[in-house]
Amino acid sequence: MIDIRPFGALGAFRNEWLNAHYHFSFSRYRDPKRMGFGRLLVWNDDEVAPHTGFDAHSHQNMEIITYVRQGAITHEDSLGNIGVTRAGDVQVMHAGSGIAHAEHNREDEPTRLFQIWILPDKENVTPGWGMREFPRESGQGLQVLASGRTADAKTGALPLNADAAVLAAKLGAGETARYSLAPGRIAYLVAASGTINVNGLTASERDGVAIADEADITVSSAAGAEIVLVDAGAA
Repeated sequence: MIDIRPFGALGAFRNEWLNAHYHFSFSRYRDPKRMGFGRLLVWNDDEVAPHTGFDAHSHQNMEIITYVRQGAITHEDSLGNIGVTRAGDVQVMHAGSGIAHAEHNREDEPTRLFQIWILPDKENVTPGWGMREFPRESGQGLQVLASGRTADAKTGALPLNADAAVLAAKLGAGETARYSLAPGRIAYLVAASGTINVNGLTASERDGVAIADEADITVSSAAGAEIVLVDAGAA
């Protein structure tokens, strides 16, 4: 099963500093058919205006991954962590037993990012935060960015407290990326840029692609694309 969710059909919110689109129910946007997908609870497509951002607020018991597509986001939290995550970088926050954080665009250009929330395996773990640069070049295939799977322990991926993984690839023109989905597991895929073909179906830039009961996933792009895939665990 492959379900294409057009970008134009996503939930949306806009004010003077934030232009957000929601792949799943979030905040005041509610769709009973889109209440998450396996362990994947939230996938927000955010554009944050220069010198604005999210003031301090709290989370518990969630793995929060930020994938920066353009610009940069500055993170500060109640544990004393401060860091700047730039395009090409990824950050993971383990909300665990509780953490407060702020995320601001301190740059002179808009910041565009995906924020992805994944339900953890265990509640009330020690909170934490980490960031890594993941240079993406065409020809590398899907690169594991964050994972809680045992098989990914030595990949250099940021750790997750969940049986899930976040992967990304930059596809050159005509290039193909492949991913094997274990029985009973599901995945969600978005092209950060470019039009892609997923097992014979076309998805445009920023469309959502929900995938289940597909042992092999083949993603290609005639003109080139950047893709992000979440292996969201059991259905």
